[in-house]
Amino acid sequence: MLTQVKTLKGYTLNSRDGEIGSVKEFYFDDRHWTIRYLVADTGNWLTGRQVLLSPYALGAVHREGKDIVVDLTKKQIEESPPLASDKPVSRQYEEMYYPYYGMPMYWGGFYSWGAYPYPMRDRSKWSEHTRDEKSWDPNLRSTHDVAGHHIQATDGEIGHVEDFIVDPETWAIRYLIVSTRNWWPGKKVLISPQWIDRLSWNESKVFVGLSRETIKKSPEYNEAALLNREYESSLYRHYNSPGYWDLENSVVRSPATEEREIDVLRRGQAERDAAPAPNKGDTHAPLL
Repeated sequence: MLTQVKTLKGYTLNSRDGEIGSVKEFYFDDRHWTIRYLVADTGNWLTGRQVLLSPYALGAVHREGKDIVVDLTKKQIEESPPLASDKPVSRQYEEMYYPYYGMPMYWGGFYSWGAYPYPMRDRSKWSEHTRDEKSWDPNLRSTHDVAGHHIQATDGEIGHVEDFIVDPETWAIRYLIVSTRNWWPGKKVLISPQWIDRLSWNESKVFVGLSRETIKKSPEYNEAALLNREYESSLYRHYNSPGYWDLENSVVRSPATEEREIDVLRRGQAERDAAPAPNKGDTHAPLL
């Protein structure tokens, strides 16, 4: 289920051996628009440093209990490469962070998570994928800092970023929530990263390849209403654009679907191995 970033703030973080703090904010890259780190507020524990948790280590998000499972121990987190509170997340730091945990580097491949379009949580596969010639340099942004950036349409400003909507399965940012109250009081709309041209840190602006009028006529977003596929479909139809689910399904299966398909193949192979050998006159070869 898609979730607003501000809803996740304050969620308790439960490691393998106990609570470690709560969600403070997130870092994302502006190429794939994907969350790269959850920044933890650890209170009086590990003061003076940023405690970063990669989605590789994040498990279930429990909305009822308002907590997130972290598949790490307190000792692992405590002994991880430190990053001062006033320092940005550099490539140099990331190249220490990922080897420490044994995680594959997300920038080393075609997809948003390197060799996969989702964070591979099967640790047995982590060593199979390393950085390759398709690596790219991420520009990490803070959700806290980008909130408030103005939205620049092709013909003028249209509002500002109020929040983000993320998919906790892939940790992709699906939408920016845009408040247009200075133009149309009370109205909020959603902008997909697919329609964003660039993000300017110096100008504090997000540039989109859409006109003000097109955005104005888009389906209104109501936080009180459930964000479902029906609403999303109407939004993408308005912009005459394929939904992200169609684009992703054309090249990827979800981790759960992939595991189910692999299991079916394994069971089928086991059944074929156990089947009696075909008669000599049988012209049909066994399936592979």
